Amino acid sequence: MPPTLGELTAAVPELDAPREVRLLSMERPLTVLRVSLHHPTPGSATFAYVPPQVEHDASPLLVGRGPDAHLRLQLPRLSRQHLSLEPYLEKGGARLAFSLKVLSRKGSVWVNGLTLRFLEQVPLGAVNRVAFSGIQMVVRIEGGTSLEAFVCCFHLSPSPLIYRLRAEETDERESVPQEQPPPGSGQGAPDHLGFLHSPLQPSPGGAPEIPLQREPLDGALS
Repeated sequence: MPPTLGELTAAVPELDAPREVRLLSMERPLTVLRVSLHHPTPGSATFAYVPPQVEHDASPLLVGRGPDAHLRLQLPRLSRQHLSLEPYLEKGGARLAFSLKVLSRKGSVWVNGLTLRFLEQVPLGAVNRVAFSGIQMVVRIEGGTSLEAFVCCFHLSPSPLIYRLRAEETDERESVPQEQPPPGSGQGAPDHLGFLHSPLQPSPGGAPEIPLQREPLDGALS
C-alpha cells in the first residue's frame, strides 16, 4: 500500500539530519599552532594561566603579562603585551601564514637565530624556536584551509627545548649558562638550529633563511 502524504511529511526531518552532518564535515579545517613552552624555574607559576588550547579569530594573538594577553605568562620582566603571533594571507596564497612581532620596548626576542627588537617582525616557518626573558618556546604550524580562525594548542615542557651557544635574546643582556642535555636523558647533540632532539621532537631539517622585516619607529622619517 503506498504511503500517505502525512507519512511522507513526517519522514522529512529524518532525511535532513544526515545532510546536516555532511555539511558540518565539509567545513574548512583550522590551522593549528602547536606551542611548547619551557621555563627553567622549577615549580614556577609562570604558566599558571596557560590554557590547554585557544581558538582565535584571524587577528593577532597577544603574548605577555597583561590580562588582555591571549597567552598570559606570569613573569615580572615581561611587558603587558610582549609579542604577537600575527596571521596573514600571502599574495596568491590560500592558507594562513604567520609572523612574530615584538611589541615590547624592554628588550629583544630571539627567533630562529635572529634578534628582534621593538616593532620588528619576521615570518614564521613550519617549525620555529623563540626565546625571551628566560622562556623557551617552539611553535609548529600545521596548515588548515580556514581563513577565519586558527587554534593554538599549548604544551608545558619540563625539559629545555632549545640549546643556545649565546644568550643574545635575554632582555637583561646578561650571560646565561648553556643548556646541555642531562646525562642519560636520551637526548642527542643539538642540530644546527639549536634544537635538542628527542623521540617526540623530530629534527626540523634545513629550513630556508627567513628575512627580517623592520618597521620604522614612531616619528621616524620615511
